[in-house]
Amino acid sequence: MIYTVTISPAIDYVVHLPSMRDGATNRSTGEEYYFGGKGINVSVVLHELGIANKALGFIAGFTGKALDEGLKEQGIDTDFITLDNGITRINVKIKAGKETEINSQGALPQEKDFALLEEKIHGLARGDILVLSGSVPAGTPPDLYASFCAIAEEAGAETVVDTRGEQLMNALMYEPFLVKPNQTEIREIFGSNITAEEGAERLKNAGARNVIVSLGSEGALMLSEDGNRYKCGTARGKTVNSVGSGDSMVAGFLAGYLQSHDYDYAIRLGSAAGSATAFSPGLACRKDIMHCLSGISLVQ
Repeated sequence: MIYTVTISPAIDYVVHLPSMRDGATNRSTGEEYYFGGKGINVSVVLHELGIANKALGFIAGFTGKALDEGLKEQGIDTDFITLDNGITRINVKIKAGKETEINSQGALPQEKDFALLEEKIHGLARGDILVLSGSVPAGTPPDLYASFCAIAEEAGAETVVDTRGEQLMNALMYEPFLVKPNQTEIREIFGSNITAEEGAERLKNAGARNVIVSLGSEGALMLSEDGNRYKCGTARGKTVNSVGSGDSMVAGFLAGYLQSHDYDYAIRLGSAAGSATAFSPGLACRKDIMHCLSGISLVQ
């Protein structure tokens, strides 16, 4: 079983405008909403690809209830912890020529809430996979994800870490099965002059067994634990949505690896899932992912 963790889930409210005028009333031409947060995105795409999983994390208030019920209606298995105060955040995405985002802080878990999440992680078994995705609230201990990795390691479960900065670096001592930074996150850690491959090498040398660096429109680079280097491009299509592509790549890679145990296929399915989400208003469906897969090959 795969378990995903989202510390700060969100409802993403997308508003379309012909133009955006400051200091004036703006009337939309359309709206959509999506249930999100990086781990939840992974769960949704895994479900699309037929991989059983359970979404863990925190919800609060009426928005948290709506998010939980909405995910369950989609067939996503959830086991969220309900916080005592606040509401699950609503992020506003304004699309008016340029894309503007307002990301809320939302409800903040307390020490007792993190202890409850640790109890759930203690329930993992050998062969399970724990996916730790996204940033954490300000003031959270910098080794939070590392502590979850330690619990998973004790249970014999694998870990996937998709975060940045100290949370990522501190988790490497537990040799996660996969880490997936993007180029920006690589440079935040190692400096602006480093290449994607150099950064991936450093992360691998620090403990990561497999490293995927997402390269945006250039695809993805992977250094695998078998000593090989893989690079693949993206599918052809028009990008309409930048949210969730990296999470979709993680889901696609895991699905591909679990189905084939072949890194070649796994990285191509990961890139296909990332591409399909970029071409969709929300997260990609299975049909679109498999269509994109047919146009993706490894490059030298």
